[in-house]
Amino acid sequence: MHGYATTAERAVETGRGEGGDTAYVIDRAAEDAVFAEIERLDTPVTAISEERGELEVGRTTGSEGGRVRIVVDPVDGSLNAKRGLPFACVSIAIASGPRMADVEVGWVAELDPRLSAEDEPRRGRDWWAMKGEGAFRDGEPLAELAPGPLEVLGLETARPELVAASAEAIASVEARRLRVLGSVAMTLCLVAAGQLDAMLSLRPIRSVDAAAAQLLVTEAGGAVAFPAADDLSLEMRSRVFAARDPDLLQRLQSTFV
Repeated sequence: MHGYATTAERAVETGRGEGGDTAYVIDRAAEDAVFAEIERLDTPVTAISEERGELEVGRTTGSEGGRVRIVVDPVDGSLNAKRGLPFACVSIAIASGPRMADVEVGWVAELDPRLSAEDEPRRGRDWWAMKGEGAFRDGEPLAELAPGPLEVLGLETARPELVAASAEAIASVEARRLRVLGSVAMTLCLVAAGQLDAMLSLRPIRSVDAAAAQLLVTEAGGAVAFPAADDLSLEMRSRVFAARDPDLLQRLQSTFV
């Protein structure tokens, strides 16, 4: 968020991204920085990004494309970032195929809304996972998740009218407390870390919101489901459910789907 220290500076709108949402100046700036690094790789990839859509990067004549996908959400939790609130992040997934199960690497970098004395952004926590090698936070492996009570449930894409319409279902799962953070990726990371016992979205999300962080949950021993679709495309729309164990995941799905 360097160069955008105030809410007013961060809130400048730049039209709608290919994903359909309003794109703020901070979304565009973060995406430009990510794509600059992708282009430096000089490797042909299919990039799927909330703002630019799906495009081929680094392709050369006659090369085979589409096998490696990079799924980018330049700022997940844009409203939080705009208002200087916690729980905004950059989310990047690298996949060997077109489905969530094909994600090989997931990286989520928290954006710390505070500025240093020099008005530079502070570094937030780094979360990442590699398929078959575990999940990590700031270089430390996350503990293996185990079954337990539903003490804290995270809700995402939780507009007031959706919460009101789902009140009976939310009450029926008997969570002791709710948390609404405003970032799908960060909420999934907190499930992976055992800080939330489960999470669900009250309306469909896009692949860019969850592709990286869902790998952290499964690599930590948890369970994730995308009931409607799990393709790594910008058109994908599905609710997401995640929990510390498969039984809890099934309970949430049977209640809300």
